[in-house]
Amino acid sequence: MTRILVTLLSIVTLTQTSNAQNRIQPELFEVPEIQSTWDDLTEGIESREDWEKRQSQLKQRYLDLIRDQFKPEKPPLDLEIHEDVEVEGIYRRQLISYAVESDERAHAYLGIPLNVKAKAPAIVALHGTYAMGKKRVAGLVDNPDKAYLDHLCRRGYVVIAPEHFVSGHRTPSKGAYETEEFHKKHPNWTAVGKFTYEHSIAIDVLETLDFVDHKNIGVLGHSLGGHGSIFLAAYDNRIKAAACNCGASFFRHNPKVLAWSRDRWYIYFKPIREGLLKQEMPPIDFHEIIALIAPRAFLDLSGLNDGHGPTQRQRVLMLTKIMEVYELEEAPENFAFYVHGRGHSVAHESRQLMYGWMDTHLKPEEATKTRLLQTQTED
Repeated sequence: MTRILVTLLSIVTLTQTSNAQNRIQPELFEVPEIQSTWDDLTEGIESREDWEKRQSQLKQRYLDLIRDQFKPEKPPLDLEIHEDVEVEGIYRRQLISYAVESDERAHAYLGIPLNVKAKAPAIVALHGTYAMGKKRVAGLVDNPDKAYLDHLCRRGYVVIAPEHFVSGHRTPSKGAYETEEFHKKHPNWTAVGKFTYEHSIAIDVLETLDFVDHKNIGVLGHSLGGHGSIFLAAYDNRIKAAACNCGASFFRHNPKVLAWSRDRWYIYFKPIREGLLKQEMPPIDFHEIIALIAPRAFLDLSGLNDGHGPTQRQRVLMLTKIMEVYELEEAPENFAFYVHGRGHSVAHESRQLMYGWMDTHLKPEEATKTRLLQTQTED
């Protein structure tokens, strides 16, 4: 009996040793590090403390880029409700307006689920370059793939869909997205500074609502709304989770970089045009702006065939570098990206990823937790 036991123990020991050897294999090849021009994001950074200092410097560069110092004094909100309807017994949709400058009001749709029993998470849903953008986000016109307010209210979110400042109720006399009048009124500010500031005021609106969980506010959008999500999350730390869908071709590796400071129609960053014409890049690029969001949650979705192919492939290299910042912040689970071949779209899987991302980071753990089935024992 003793001999059998010793033999069995020997077999177990040999099996465990063999399994361990199978798991631990020698490294036969070195994996080369991926090096790219995006490496300047963490160059010279050796610790989290180093990164925090760099991040502070980048935040100031970002504020300088959008000319934040030229924004007007924030007026009282003076919130008004112009329309209030119930949608299919699921949520209320209100058309609201509020002051964004002393002589200027923004309009937005506000969606409120009817079954809100406790404080609900909230999302700022940003529209793309469309004349009646907030109506599209509300699911009232055009492409229902972009009806984020409707989709998210059905998932239990309070949603505000603000209009872009040169669309909807404030369409300029020369047409939607014409920024000439804005630049005459604010010659030293930027269009990006203007809409980012206004989207931050949309968060102020959400914080006036006692049924909103102020600690769980997100932002998402497509195209213009996509890079608007980046700009807002980098600007306002009240955003806990952000998702950018098909937004923003960065400055470097972009043959159409001058589109960021064109001389007509919609001009994002008017002050950088002179430098761009001399092939001088701004002092901050999009990998550094996105890195300002860390360690808060950020998801990027993009099409490799959305515009200039080589530029979009550079986006993948850029995003892998941003991951290093989230690792420095010890929050790698808060960063993700999805690359596809559907061009400039908000396809089903992209929507599900964005909405799931918000569920993961804005809702209680129970909302996304899986469970085993209860098994029944046989008599």
